[in-house]
Amino acid sequence: MIKRRKTVLVVNDDGIFSPGIKALGLAVAQVADVLVVAPDVEQSGVGHGITFRRPLRFKHTAAAGFGDIPAYRVDGTPADCVVMGVNLLNRPDMVVSGINLGANMGDDLTHSGTVAAAIEGVSLGLPAIAFSQMSNEGEYDFTAGAAYAAKLVARVLEEGLPPRTLLNVNIPPHVVGARVTRLSDHRYEDTLVTRQDPEGRDYHWVSGKPKAEYAHDSDFGAVEDGLISVTPVRLELTAHDLLDTVSRYLPEVESSVLL
Repeated sequence: MIKRRKTVLVVNDDGIFSPGIKALGLAVAQVADVLVVAPDVEQSGVGHGITFRRPLRFKHTAAAGFGDIPAYRVDGTPADCVVMGVNLLNRPDMVVSGINLGANMGDDLTHSGTVAAAIEGVSLGLPAIAFSQMSNEGEYDFTAGAAYAAKLVARVLEEGLPPRTLLNVNIPPHVVGARVTRLSDHRYEDTLVTRQDPEGRDYHWVSGKPKAEYAHDSDFGAVEDGLISVTPVRLELTAHDLLDTVSRYLPEVESSVLL
């Protein structure tokens, strides 16, 4: 009996023409059939936004450089790309997002479009992995990261992942190994930079400096050690340990409000 070759939907938030998604798509094509659906422009930092107040365009894009791999661009968010890829093309066996230009560690997951695409895949009942990579003084070499991504994708296609679980992977500039990690306290301390336009009116840039403490078992610690960080992330937001605590001080609803 011939075993069916599985299909992987590859998405990102840096846009259809990003070198990261090209490296990932071509690498994963060695272990599975690949479909590429990505934003037509960069959508970094948009989080899990879904477009529902305007129509979306879905267009085949041969110029993206994926060769025989079908590639489509969407004028929407990374999560939109997953929704459209799953519904307009053959339903894939897995969603893979990246390779993002820059890391997504710790609290970054809350605003990362790369991770949001993987989360959307999980919400649609599919296993998913998000890949991100640090640069070396602004330069990216995806050779090692893409090769490792293909191996990990193949393994997850075989082994699967539990429901509502994804893998968040961060790749250092120079890879010496890999480690399973927890999320770190990595975050950005956001600030505003205020300037004036030529007519003297204020405008504002949201800026921020990365903050993190080194810990051997964290994603930040692994990347600092030159290791690929692989973090299992479960979509379970309930603080179960606080249910009893909150129930003890929960105010009662006044009877007049109930009338």
